[in-house]
Amino acid sequence: MKYVISLATLLLSAAACYAETPDSNQVRDALRRGTSFMFQTIADHGGYAWVSSTDGVHSNGEGVAGPDRVWVQPPGTPAVGLVFLDAYAATGDDVHLQAAKAAGEALIRGQLRSGGWGYSIEFDPEPRKKIPYRVEPQGSRDRIPVTPEPGGWDVWRQRKYKTNMTLIDDDVTPAAIRFLARLDQALEFKDQRVHDAATYALRSTLGAQYPIGAWGHNYDRFPMEAPSESHYPVIAATYPQTWSRRSGNDFSGCYMLNDRITMNMIETMLLAWEIYNDDRYRHSAVRGGRFLLLAQLPDPQPAWAQQYDRNMQPVWDRKFEPPAITARESQDTLRTLMVLYRATTDKRFLEPIPRALKYLRTCLRGDGRLARFYELKTNKPLYFNSRYELTYDDREMPDHYGFVWDSELDEIEKEYQTMVGKRAQPIQDRGQLVAKAAEVLRVQRSNGAWPTAGFVRDLKGRKVATDVGVIKSETFIENARMLCEYLQSQPQR
Repeated sequence: MKYVISLATLLLSAAACYAETPDSNQVRDALRRGTSFMFQTIADHGGYAWVSSTDGVHSNGEGVAGPDRVWVQPPGTPAVGLVFLDAYAATGDDVHLQAAKAAGEALIRGQLRSGGWGYSIEFDPEPRKKIPYRVEPQGSRDRIPVTPEPGGWDVWRQRKYKTNMTLIDDDVTPAAIRFLARLDQALEFKDQRVHDAATYALRSTLGAQYPIGAWGHNYDRFPMEAPSESHYPVIAATYPQTWSRRSGNDFSGCYMLNDRITMNMIETMLLAWEIYNDDRYRHSAVRGGRFLLLAQLPDPQPAWAQQYDRNMQPVWDRKFEPPAITARESQDTLRTLMVLYRATTDKRFLEPIPRALKYLRTCLRGDGRLARFYELKTNKPLYFNSRYELTYDDREMPDHYGFVWDSELDEIEKEYQTMVGKRAQPIQDRGQLVAKAAEVLRVQRSNGAWPTAGFVRDLKGRKVATDVGVIKSETFIENARMLCEYLQSQPQR
């Protein structure tokens, strides 16, 4: 049930005047009020969208949400739920656990029979009847057939069962798994519905992993067996002999780094291994790491592409995602390799890093940033113009996509040097943490909300903006996480 708080309440600032160094009890109270506001006013069916009106009436994710649709894609339901669990771990306050349980129930009711989740979950009874959710209303109906040979993308890209499509893209299913696994742990593995949903999804994503260790964008049937190795061989990446300057819309890329698809699944499997102590998940993560090693292209460009076909060559995806070296995904890959090393102490995951860093530094633009794409072998920066034609000119780029990306090379190199023992562990800036926590407390409303400027979409998709702002899940996540970090940094008594 949703408890609507009047807009007038949101105009009241918190009455308390916080000290320069926030008191732990004040921080716990702020977290409690923040979670209570999200749970009582913003949640629908226990779940969340990206943006909501301050009274909780309107909401949207990438599309319209409203009272009977919630969003899975972060910063939607699982991302908010994970912060509830962080707050519960930091405070022991049951209000956070209850909010997390409600979010978990929303995800359970939105899990597809293929194993994972789509972008959103329908709760309106009529559209819900048409979607093959694992639980009601279609849980007892005839099952959708399993994936036939050879399995994998050559079958799944036919999209025969569109309403049953598990999305790994955009951290949809991986985020839901991470949240449900952590909720399962917080509930001491005693809630059978939570446990079944988490393990069903994990079995599904294990079956969707290719022999080489990568994952793809989506799949529309429960993968009882992994794709065939005879069709998807385990081989190292190579450059294509030739490639078209335009997309053929054949979407032959089955192994995906774009949007952190494989990287998110590696980190999800590492968390599952930590929680369930099941070596299947460790082996899966290590195989994902092996793919990252094999996917590093040879000289002269020892970095990574966005997507590879089953012959391990870079290929087109969407009309603005060419076969190319990609700076964003290469930086993401370097960070994931270090995550794997921390979890496994396997030094082979560090071996590609110096070579890739050295090469990527040669790619820096005059403004210190990186182009998203670099032409294969020539290493020329690639861009798109407004007609979606490949060009070397960055003066007419569409603005919906990041064709230029910030360099994170210095931060990555510092982290790498720390891991190999050539740099001291950085000391946390306590003063900066105190200042950030104090600011989060200062801007919180008395009802627990953190409203920000912006708009929300109504049920017809129209923009609605008010003087009191909107509630963004991303803002709640950032602020609550900061307060949790502050509490965890407090000296132990």
